[in-house]
Amino acid sequence: MQLPPLSLYIHIPWCVQKCPYCDFNSHGQKSDLPETEYIAHLLDDLAEEAKLVGQREVISIFFGGGTPSLFSAESIAHILTGVAERVNLHQDAEITLEANPGTVETGKFNGFQQAGVNRISIGVQSFQQDKLKALGRIHDAQQAQRAAGFAKAANLRSFNLDLMHGLPDQSLDNALFDLKTAIAQQPPHLSWYQLTIEPNTLFASKPPVLPEDDVLWEIQQQGHELLNAAGYQQYEISGYSQSGHQCQHNLNYWRYGDYIGIGCGAHGKITYADGRIERRVKVKHPKGYMDLAKPYLSENTLVADEDKPFEFMMNRLRLVEPCPLEHYELFTGLELADYGLAKNLQQAADKGLIELTPQIVQVTQLGRRYLNSLLEMLV
Repeated sequence: MQLPPLSLYIHIPWCVQKCPYCDFNSHGQKSDLPETEYIAHLLDDLAEEAKLVGQREVISIFFGGGTPSLFSAESIAHILTGVAERVNLHQDAEITLEANPGTVETGKFNGFQQAGVNRISIGVQSFQQDKLKALGRIHDAQQAQRAAGFAKAANLRSFNLDLMHGLPDQSLDNALFDLKTAIAQQPPHLSWYQLTIEPNTLFASKPPVLPEDDVLWEIQQQGHELLNAAGYQQYEISGYSQSGHQCQHNLNYWRYGDYIGIGCGAHGKITYADGRIERRVKVKHPKGYMDLAKPYLSENTLVADEDKPFEFMMNRLRLVEPCPLEHYELFTGLELADYGLAKNLQQAADKGLIELTPQIVQVTQLGRRYLNSLLEMLV
């Protein structure tokens, strides 16, 4: 067995307001953010996690939320300095920060870049005002385009635009307009994903009218062709990038890599030298997380051997690239024949959902379309 690459996820839980589709651990905050107090807890949390990984190198950092861009550039710099003091950070690590177009201006992007951030992910979602209103976003279409311009001018290594499709009352033309507008901003990376109604969200209690399945399929097909024609290659279900600009942090997730999670509700996955794989979850609410009388860790579980085949494939088959089967054995400590995985993979190959050779497994175009059915076959 071999230890996989290691990343670091940092959760900033606050937003200006909660979006009706969002099921992430985020909390609306009208008053001043407790940045100094929260950062102290983040770094204490990291100090405890660092004991579990020793001198393993951290290859990427991702600030997620919530809305991390609500924090000042000085606060982000403080966090990154503290990170470098507590873990073995790769000198060329990809460091991404999520930003809301309604919370940034050109000076702030430059400040994030000076703090050490080299990749910005901008939550645009749509460039149409009625769609932004339906999604509960605080920015308008003009702010979305301005934010992309700020990112382009900040001399970052890369930046990403987050865009959604399958929005309430969205037509094919609406969806393609958003995509064409996003492409015109020339982002090196585009995350283009379908809106889904998640439990425990406002949309779940008051569902909007979403496009019919045949419209969704046309949006996905024509959108995919539009992206390819513009020089964006799909490397993950919802990830498109220009050459050399795939999100390294997300790639590590999908390749079944390890990641430290710090901050409210953050999830982590740690593999140990003896073959154990542990999943760790932090206290969810900011007040509980910042309570000195309580630990940061809310729950931790060891991944059972019988769950590893599905976990690995559930992540790995999101990617377009072929998966070397030796990675499965290296990162799980199991053989392909264990728990019926080899048999299940062969059945999926017989149905044309994957390509399978003695060396690799790779999801086919048909398999990407019916990914849920494919994963059900592998349970």
